[in-house]
Amino acid sequence: MTGKVLILGASGRFGRHAAEAFWNRGWQVRTFDRRTDLSAAAADVDVIVNAWNPTYPAWADEVPRLTKQVIAAARSSGATVIVPGNVYVFGDDGPAVFDENTPHLAKNGLGRVRIEMEAAYRASGVQVIVLRAGDFIDTQASGNWFDSVLTAKIARGSFVAPGDLEADHAWAYLPDLARAAALLAEKREQLDAFEDVPFPGFTISLAELHRACEQVTGRVLEVRRFPWLAIRAAQVFWPMGRYLLEMRYLWSKPHRLDGRRLRELLPEFQGTDPLVALSTALEAHVEPHKPVARGSAHIAAE
Repeated sequence: MTGKVLILGASGRFGRHAAEAFWNRGWQVRTFDRRTDLSAAAADVDVIVNAWNPTYPAWADEVPRLTKQVIAAARSSGATVIVPGNVYVFGDDGPAVFDENTPHLAKNGLGRVRIEMEAAYRASGVQVIVLRAGDFIDTQASGNWFDSVLTAKIARGSFVAPGDLEADHAWAYLPDLARAAALLAEKREQLDAFEDVPFPGFTISLAELHRACEQVTGRVLEVRRFPWLAIRAAQVFWPMGRYLLEMRYLWSKPHRLDGRRLRELLPEFQGTDPLVALSTALEAHVEPHKPVARGSAHIAAE
């Protein structure tokens, strides 16, 4: 069942892919102009995709305000809200495997903002789907950890590791994540008022990712450590540094997202082969671009 969808933050990472995924499945796609009234823009839509994502320093002030606006617009229109969730809510003491029943026990500031945001959605009375994912892998450079840190120096023969090389880490290929969002939207009448759906994506340690990047690019890549000491020093005059340090634990804490609930809801869903996704993400670094053999690296894709 398709319909009309309003994308908030359509120029951002998830929003850009969500607009394409919904369009490809026959939805009428509308993007939101912040100069207009949200409730008016959402008056006749069936789904609101909230892809707004302020910078870390603005989360405490802006996330609650934006959440209230989205809830009000959804109440007025009767629309279902889809939110890209993350793993921040679980905290550094959480288990290694996150599912829809894992307690939200984060104590740090960014984690608490996300806990309160999701609690507001759960209590709102509107239908909400939280599609929870790990770090993003995009089809183009968009300022995420993968392209702005880990692979930013591949052209110079380096892979930058911000944490434990052997720890499992959750990743989501954005075209797959957005496609799952569109498929869930089409099943909204079969879903509960609040759905927490972990998106398993790829479970890849930094060591595995390093080897896969070597395979995709055809280059030997030296592993370099991320300069956390410099970030610690810079936080005095660079507020973003404090927030990066706050979330540093995710690069040493083994974690993955359980895919059971997604398989229950979308048994037909098939994700992109991990090496194909990495090849697309790294295309700008590959000279010349070489086709990738499917399934030839040890990367867990659930």
